[in-house]
Amino acid sequence: MADAASDHSSRHIVLVHGTCHGAWSWHRVTTRLRSAGHRVTALDLAASGVDERRFADYNQPLVDVLASFPTRVLLVDHSLGGLNVALTTDKFPDKVAAGVFVTALLPDTLHPPSYVYCKLKLDDPTMPFWLDTRSGDEEKGPLSLLFGPKFMSVLYSRCSPEILMEDSTLAVALARPSSLFVKDLSSTSPLSESGLRLVGEGVRRVCGKDEALPEFSQRWMI
Repeated sequence: MADAASDHSSRHIVLVHGTCHGAWSWHRVTTRLRSAGHRVTALDLAASGVDERRFADYNQPLVDVLASFPTRVLLVDHSLGGLNVALTTDKFPDKVAAGVFVTALLPDTLHPPSYVYCKLKLDDPTMPFWLDTRSGDEEKGPLSLLFGPKFMSVLYSRCSPEILMEDSTLAVALARPSSLFVKDLSSTSPLSESGLRLVGEGVRRVCGKDEALPEFSQRWMI
């Protein structure tokens, strides 16, 4: 781990978005990182952003990116993107220098990957927490969510006043239904120690002002 950490500044950074979002949600972060001289890739997972693939291929864009890089990368994820990064790191441990989970779902090595958000009730769109979020019909396809304007306004309420209206308007306009791929994750074996060691040995900090994952949920996952 020390070898990987020693040259993080020279690594290619891959940004992975969360539910209902896309590569566009990293636009301010991407701009700042590139201005600082970093190599950055912000990708759309399947059926997100401008990607036109089906829900069933949700994680495939990240798999393709990792497989294409000749050197190890830094994976940075948010929200549901934590499961994408954990699964992909488990598949390509030699391609990942480290994983950075930004208020993201972090699975363990004892349960199927779906355990963490089922335990947090994040797979239940009827919970009052979701406000005007709409859910897809599971009988017609994978369980999906689409954040409504009210819920989106809560998520973006921490933006500074000068960018609040701009970013929240962008988010409502570009949000797309997102698959929770509950069945797939429920049937997937627990992740290996070799994959999750890349995040398990990192610095663990809690974001007390996150509007989607409260502090007690973050501490429970850690």
